[in-house]
Amino acid sequence: MTTTAGTEGAGWLARTRATLRDVLADRQMALMLVLGFGAGLPLLLVFATLSAWLRSAGIDRSSIGLLSYVSLAYTLKFLWAPVIDRIDLPVLSRWLGRRRAWMLLAQLAVAAGLIAMGRSDPANALGYTVVCALVVAFASATQDIVVDGWRIDSAPTERQGMMLASYQLGYSLARICAGAGALFVADAFGWAPAYGSMALLMGIAVAGTLAAPMVQARDPGPRRGWRHALREAVVEPFADLVARKGSGLVLILALITVYRLPDIVSGIMANPLYIDMTFSLSEIATVSKVYGVWVGIAGAFAGGIAVSRLGLYPALLIGGIAASASNLMFAWLALAGHDLPLLVASISIDNFAGAFAGTALIAYMSGLTSPAFAATQYALLSSLYALPGKFVGGLSGFAVESFGYPAFFVMTAAIGIPVTLLCLALRLLPGETRGPAPAPAEEVPARA
Repeated sequence: MTTTAGTEGAGWLARTRATLRDVLADRQMALMLVLGFGAGLPLLLVFATLSAWLRSAGIDRSSIGLLSYVSLAYTLKFLWAPVIDRIDLPVLSRWLGRRRAWMLLAQLAVAAGLIAMGRSDPANALGYTVVCALVVAFASATQDIVVDGWRIDSAPTERQGMMLASYQLGYSLARICAGAGALFVADAFGWAPAYGSMALLMGIAVAGTLAAPMVQARDPGPRRGWRHALREAVVEPFADLVARKGSGLVLILALITVYRLPDIVSGIMANPLYIDMTFSLSEIATVSKVYGVWVGIAGAFAGGIAVSRLGLYPALLIGGIAASASNLMFAWLALAGHDLPLLVASISIDNFAGAFAGTALIAYMSGLTSPAFAATQYALLSSLYALPGKFVGGLSGFAVESFGYPAFFVMTAAIGIPVTLLCLALRLLPGETRGPAPAPAEEVPARA
């Protein structure tokens, strides 16, 4: 299924190609590669890989759907980011500095949580597995916060693009390990060795943290109370959007809310579908977690070309239709049963279309921001598109239990109808014909 690695767009790919030589020669780039690997490793282990394990253990699909709420930690991490920016850890901060101290603590917590998860038995003690997954997700989201802070503090603005490219490369490699690698190990040796080996791989990130130079954390400024923070974080950026877009903002926000719903909601039930269709873990790993990643990257590249050649709105429309319609392939797969060529075709079409749509949406949201509030407005818009899908997606298991896989995937494909209508309606808004700004990197995966 499509991943964050597949939705960064052609700009990310170009930056990655340009910096591969630098990563090998530049110590700072190499450190970002390692830290990106540590940041990318835990995500699938509490999301897609975990759902495959739970379904293999006989956990009902409604419970698996609800467990997807664990990944909300990645979307809501802005809530405790101010604490990480301001508070020093006792002893560790004195030895390592504030950034590296939090980084080390988060990485050790991730590793410990993965070991504990591997030793759990979800069939008989699901609650314990859930608690371990929550610990891993919270620690992993905290690690993301600190790595971003270290990156910003350690390099000037002109090097940030290079640093991000190196980070994304490490992140993508980690996702292949946590997706395909964990499934291969689980198929051969069981889930405890699979999660234990992933915990050992976190040692790479720990080594990167210890090797990283100490940097002086930038002063976040005086504490002005929650009202001032709320005004800066939400009210002022949103007021700027209202002033620039007027009543058309309702239509814009409606599109952002529903555009990736087909991907996010159906993606939670992808691995349970593969398990129920009796595909082996090795087959799932090879087709979905290795081959599918490269198809997604190709789709992202195609999306970037489409935005530049066809224009933003045609690309947005094509992506919305294709990403929604691709879910019909999984309805077909559910009816056909164990059919490996059909699995390959389904993942090829879905990953390519989903990554294409992701690139178009990221470009569109980037173009909505104003220079004065670019980062904050983009964060608000990305949360808007991610949160509804995650909340609705948590109920996906109940939908499958009630209607079956074929009807479920057809219903998710039908979300493409309002998506298409909203894309067409956008062309009627005044001032909505300009090109997009460069796309920031996206952190929330639609599918995994």
